[in-house]
Amino acid sequence: MIVGGPNARTDYHINTTPEFFYQYRGSMLLKTVDTSTMPPTFQDIPIHEGSIFLLPPNTPHCPVRFKDTVGVVMEQPRAENAVDIMRWYCRNCSGVVWEKRFVCTDLGTQVKEVVEEFAADEEKRRCKACGEMAATKYGEGELEQPPAHPE
Repeated sequence: MIVGGPNARTDYHINTTPEFFYQYRGSMLLKTVDTSTMPPTFQDIPIHEGSIFLLPPNTPHCPVRFKDTVGVVMEQPRAENAVDIMRWYCRNCSGVVWEKRFVCTDLGTQVKEVVEEFAADEEKRRCKACGEMAATKYGEGELEQPPAHPE
């Protein structure tokens, strides 16, 4: 699929297959989570114009796209009844705030529905571990766009 910016969602998607990213115009930020560590390790991976990146399967990731950027994302066909996960992490304690599991039949429609479900319910947005209220979007100035080309 061809994806343009901007977006500022705070969810992390988990897919059972690898995802291939090619950044055609501008740069993007791929926020990832290493869940093999405790607490989980958060990493920001810039993908610059003209660059490619292969995301391993089952890696929580949040693709952040900026204004006037365009990228290509390719996903392998999922196994029948494979479960995708949308997950939100607490910015305060790194715990899982809420997640939704679903069999993906139409990623664009289903992601939007899950994001709207999360945004509409304060109970789902409140971290059970520390009480912090999870944001549904990044605020002004919270994210810094990487340069289109690394120096």
